[in-house]
Amino acid sequence: MSNIMPEGEDIRKAVKWISSRLEEDPAQSRGKLIHEAAFKFDLSPLDTEFLTNFFRRKRTEA
Repeated sequence: MSNIMPEGEDIRKAVKWISSRLEEDPAQSRGKLIHEAAFKFDLSPLDTEFLTNFFRRKRTEA
């Protein structure tokens, strides 16, 4: 799996935040977590799209 991360501390924090929430409860809605992270870390629509694709890919690889 390639670990391509976009530049920017906010997107990195969002990935870590979502990942930690999913570790606590894997049944959580990824879409809801991404939506929450977008507001929490003030992400752009492009960053939000990255998160959606990143966690979709990660889920299919698991």
